[in-house]
Amino acid sequence: MVFHIVLFRPRPDLSEEERTAFIRALEQATTQIPQVRRFSVGRRLTHGRGYEEAMTVDFEYAAVIEFDDVAGLKAYLDHPAHTELGNRFFSALAAGLVYDYEMSEHL
Repeated sequence: MVFHIVLFRPRPDLSEEERTAFIRALEQATTQIPQVRRFSVGRRLTHGRGYEEAMTVDFEYAAVIEFDDVAGLKAYLDHPAHTELGNRFFSALAAGLVYDYEMSEHL
């Protein structure tokens, strides 16, 4: 499995129109691109553990997109719906990080 992990913080001055356009592009990319196996997005949770204080940069949101393999990730990245999402994403950001990981299940 391949995971596309995105940590991000929206611009504080992001308008409602920009936010709506970004969410619409996100929904289209994750539902129209057949290589997407699973998609999750969430807001950062803090609960008082010491490691939280060690984080020097705060990313309010995370998105995780799962693919069967690297070919699926590449197809997603090359898809026109992702191009639209990328344009909206980078214009909406105050800060962000994007990483790809090849994962295996171990119990």
